[in-house]
Amino acid sequence: MTRRLILMRHGETFYNATRRMQGQMDTELSEVGIKQADQAAEFLAEAGIGRIVSSDLMRAHETAKAVANKVGVEVGVDKRLRETHLGQWQGMSHAEVDSQHPGARALWRHDAGWAPPEGESRLEVAARARAVIDELMADYHQWDDSTVLVVAHGGTIAALTSSLLELAPEQYPIFSGLKNTCWAQLTARPRYFQGSPDADGEGDPVIPQARFTRDNTKDAQWYLDGWNMSVG
Repeated sequence: MTRRLILMRHGETFYNATRRMQGQMDTELSEVGIKQADQAAEFLAEAGIGRIVSSDLMRAHETAKAVANKVGVEVGVDKRLRETHLGQWQGMSHAEVDSQHPGARALWRHDAGWAPPEGESRLEVAARARAVIDELMADYHQWDDSTVLVVAHGGTIAALTSSLLELAPEQYPIFSGLKNTCWAQLTARPRYFQGSPDADGEGDPVIPQARFTRDNTKDAQWYLDGWNMSVG
């Protein structure tokens, strides 16, 4: 038995358009961002979404509501899905950070354990966001027959995806930047061990031992189906 997870970034904001660092600032969607959210909602309406969970920041929540209005599912909110707290960098442009802290943004992108001044690292973001998915795996028993949509932020989704795929910290930078209203798609299956049934998701009859149960959801095997997927 498989479970599908879509991790979508919010629509464009003015800060995105002007290359400023938002972090956990509560910014709104731009006109372009609103259109992007509506287009994504049209596309995802046929994705079999049964549950939607969003960051509590406006830009993510408004994007999630656009999809929710199409599929008739309420939006749950969880602040653990917020973007990385960027500390002293929040509100600054990329150029301003590079001028005041030469080389620091590159270090931040390539070292998942490094954090901006008074901010948090990607490993810390991964830990808090991963807890949301683990709880859904344990508690959302209808997931086997539907898709869960999580609407969050680029940095959060990259860190969360790395955690789900069990990447080593030095591998976290392999994911390119997630564009506005683009998403990562992952599939979870019961973990395979030599001699155990294999839930390959290819239409074979599902045997009971290959189903998710209360005991094996904590040790699911996650697979990446796509990155930076989009309406286009």
